[in-house]
Amino acid sequence: MPDQTLIRAACIQLNSGADQNINLARVASLIEEASEQDCELLLLPENFSFMGADEADKLAIAEKQKDSTVLAFLADQAREHRIVIVGGSVPLKSEHSDKIRNSCPVFSSAGECIACYDKIHLFDVDLPDEHYCESESIKAGRLPEHVSFDGWNIGLSICYDLRFPELYRHYSNLGCNILTVPAAFTVPTGQVHWETLLRARAIENQAYVLAAGQCGTHPGERKTWGHSMMINPWGEVIASFENEAENREGIIVADFSLNNLNKIRQTMPVLNHRRL
Repeated sequence: MPDQTLIRAACIQLNSGADQNINLARVASLIEEASEQDCELLLLPENFSFMGADEADKLAIAEKQKDSTVLAFLADQAREHRIVIVGGSVPLKSEHSDKIRNSCPVFSSAGECIACYDKIHLFDVDLPDEHYCESESIKAGRLPEHVSFDGWNIGLSICYDLRFPELYRHYSNLGCNILTVPAAFTVPTGQVHWETLLRARAIENQAYVLAAGQCGTHPGERKTWGHSMMINPWGEVIASFENEAENREGIIVADFSLNNLNKIRQTMPVLNHRRL
């Protein structure tokens, strides 16, 4: 008998640039590809619609949430393909600040926006050859957001959030069984931390993890790590762009089983053994 608790999920990996029309056309093509494989849930990477040469470039293209052409595009795609879309991140104007929001919208398969998570942890970091200060142009979010459909509960995050396990434990406490991580990880940090952190979040919360990344070289010579992957609640990578030869634009697809997840949680009930 087929497993009625299965859903098929997809992650899209991109090499986004500064031309929003080109980026969205590529996204539309890959969403159609995922739809043809009967995917019901899809994750886009951080900054999927725009990767400029500088963080401040986002200020020029950011739109109000109610007027956003990018959000309208995602709504149309979700409705057309009958697929739940976790929209990576989109630059949106803030109502109470000159800074923008780095927001992850979620659209139901009917094309309704059912959540919009603003990135809480901002990437203000000095690496050996790179400097980032997202707080100069981005207003930090304050609240976690999660959504539910068909027995699945999804905890939302964006990129640098991955380093803060308390966010994901919060989602675990709410019963989340899928964690999404759209990202534009740097190459130096991605090489040593990306997979380790993703697998840790899956293992410690006994949840599926979807991680969709930017890859390659972008305007301003910014380089991102890619290596998008999906991880099961046992911490095993079940789909990925495995090596440099495959580290390109495209999609990965995997089936998630609620039955298998529940068996893992019953066999090793660590979530019930917490003392703090």
